[in-house]
Amino acid sequence: MKLHHIGIVVPKISDSINELSKFIQFQEIGIPTLIGSQKVNVCFLNLGDINLELIEPVDDDSPVSTFTKNGGGFHHLCFETGDINKKLDELIFNGARLVVSPTIGFDQRTIAFVLLNMKNTNFNLIELVSKNG
Repeated sequence: MKLHHIGIVVPKISDSINELSKFIQFQEIGIPTLIGSQKVNVCFLNLGDINLELIEPVDDDSPVSTFTKNGGGFHHLCFETGDINKKLDELIFNGARLVVSPTIGFDQRTIAFVLLNMKNTNFNLIELVSKNG
């Protein structure tokens, strides 16, 4: 697996890009895209080998809408994998819980989300994404 991006929930993508651009120089700023299955707009900010993904809820019932009540923040790490189903099976066997079954996400790639059962690490949500092409 390879780290693809770090997901950050924000109240409004355009405001966050303006703010971040004062401090970080991005190689490329993507166009915000609606991911209907998750009820979010996402925008990738390329830093070279890694991306920041800004995630903006589009509905009050979006899975990330509660994150914006406190201004947003870190949401997940995303790892790219060649065989998403095999990696999901491995993670679930090791105690992860599937929270979003494989579905079409950004760039028409297959994504899935799992919650890891970790007590000593301050993150538990992992997104898997199929390799592009």
